[in-house]
Parts: sequence; C-alpha cells; structure tokens
Amino acid sequence: MYLILLCLKENVIDYFAASYLQGATPNPCIACNQYLKFGKLMQRMKELQADYIVTGHYARIEYDENRSRFLLEKGRDEAKDQYYVLYMLTQEQLAHIKFPLGDYTKAEVRKIAQEHGFTNARKRESQDICFVPEGDYTKVIELVTGQKAIHGEIVDLCGNVIGKHKGTIHYTIGQRRGLNISAGERMYVVGVLADDNHVILGTERDLFKEELIGEKVNIILYEKLISPIRVTAKVRYRQQGQPAVAWQTEEGRLHVHFDRPQCAITKGQAVVLYMIRLW
Repeated sequence: MYLILLCLKENVIDYFAASYLQGATPNPCIACNQYLKFGKLMQRMKELQADYIVTGHYARIEYDENRSRFLLEKGRDEAKDQYYVLYMLTQEQLAHIKFPLGDYTKAEVRKIAQEHGFTNARKRESQDICFVPEGDYTKVIELVTGQKAIHGEIVDLCGNVIGKHKGTIHYTIGQRRGLNISAGERMYVVGVLADDNHVILGTERDLFKEELIGEKVNIILYEKLISPIRVTAKVRYRQQGQPAVAWQTEEGRLHVHFDRPQCAITKGQAVVLYMIRLW
C-alpha cells in the first residue's frame, strides 16, 4: 500500500502541482491511468502470474492481424467513451487488458447492476479530481509545494500592464471569469507565463490556433508516423474530434495541423488522435 501511495504522490499529485507552477494545465487522470491503474496493476499481474487486467473503462481492444498490433477502439457508448484518457497504453499493456464494458452503454451497465442487486447501481457520477476536495485545486497545490501563490501583473498581448492577478496557478487558457478587468470587449486568458509571473489576456479570436506540437508521443496503430496522415483530433476530453493532418519529426515530436483553427489549445493537456480506418 505504501508503494501505491508513493506512486500516486510522485507521478500524479506532484506532477499535477508542478505543472500548474510551470503555467500548464495538466490532466491527472491520464497520469493516474499510466502509472497506477496500468503501470502498477501490470506489475502486480506479473507477480501473481495472471494473464490479464480487467477494468471498467468504456473502450475496446482489437487485434489487427495485418499489422500484428493491438488497437485501441472507442467504446460503444459515445457519451462515455474513455479512449481519450487511455491513449498512452503500450502494445504490451494492450495485449494483457480486457475492457468488458466497451460493448455496453452506461445505461445498460446500470440496468445489469440493478438487476443483480448492486448497491452502487444508481451511484452519482463524480466529476471531481479524486485528490482535490471540493474542486479547490489551488489549495492542494499550495499544500503539496509549500508555496503560496504570488500575486503578479496581468498584461495584454503587447505587454501593457492592465491589472493584477492573484497567482498564475489560478488561471488557465480560455478562462474568462474572475479576471476583474474592464474592457470594451470580453477578455480571456490567452497565456500564462509562470517564469515572469504574468497572465496574458486577449480577445476570443486570440484563443484560436491552427497548429500544435506535442511531446511524449505514443502511436498505437504504428511504431512511428513515417508520413503525414489524416486524423480527427481532440485537445480536450469532451471535445468533438476535429479533422486534421498529423506527422512526426525526426526528433519524435508530434505536429498536428487542424483544418480549422481550434479554441484554447492548452499547454499540459493531451492531444489524442483518432485514426481514420484505411481498411
């Protein structure tokens, strides 16, 4: 149990706090899946000499004979599909995972649970981060790092000071509320410069970008992208997939160019590609 808690602290909670201090907006659920739910579980599976890990994620795994690779597929329930938070799974992990709920909708699963007398059949779904009580993540960051948020300047895109902020950890790209700035049009956070302790504001049109560059890349369908491919891509879990072209550089970085500019592409979030089937 101690090792599990240590892994949670180092790879999820500390990462979460450090990301905010660097001006990024992390997704701790993805880190939890990578290091705990499948990292530590896979280790325990081997210790027990078991064959598979079975979880309740809404996704599906198929084996492609032509490519000799395991593929991660969307779950049948589009509203609950968890492909986005599982993109980091490796071929070795996919070979030893079962997702039995992938072929069901959430409503069907609740009905089955109710028919079998499960007490949590009607349990309310949690929208909060499990280690952030009442959604107050800034309090968690201050507790974990031992650092209080430092007030600083809010600037426009030209660097002009237009207000004061209460600490960069309180702000993320696309944020509009809580800025306390009077302007002729609505202003949004378009940048967070942690090193300078600046929060940058712009208009809604300043939030839109056509391209992003991603690191820590995991391509499930191929070993590596050797040429540009058409995809649909998400930069947020609840976003509809957007048409784009993706390619990898020699250094391994992922470039994604969207057909249409996307709003609030945010440092620290994951871009997940949904490959268009070619067979």
